[in-house]
Amino acid sequence: MSERATPNYCPYCGDEDLRPEPDSHRAWVCRACTRAFELAFLGLRLHTESYPPGRGGGVDTLTNKGPEQ
Repeated sequence: MSERATPNYCPYCGDEDLRPEPDSHRAWVCRACTRAFELAFLGLRLHTESYPPGRGGGVDTLTNKGPEQ
C-alpha cells in the first residue's frame, strides 16, 4: 500500500482539522483538541468464531445466525 489512510474526523472530539504527523507514516494530530492518534489496518477477520452471550459478535455470515441462536 503506497497511500496513507486519511481519517475524516478526530475520534476524540469529532473535528475535521487534522494534520499528518511528520515523524510517523500513520499518526495524525487534531488541531482542535491537540490529541495525536495513529491509524493502522489490522487485517480482515472471518466471522466464524462463536461469542459468549452478551459479548457482541453480531450475525455469523456463514450460518446467518446470531450468538444466541
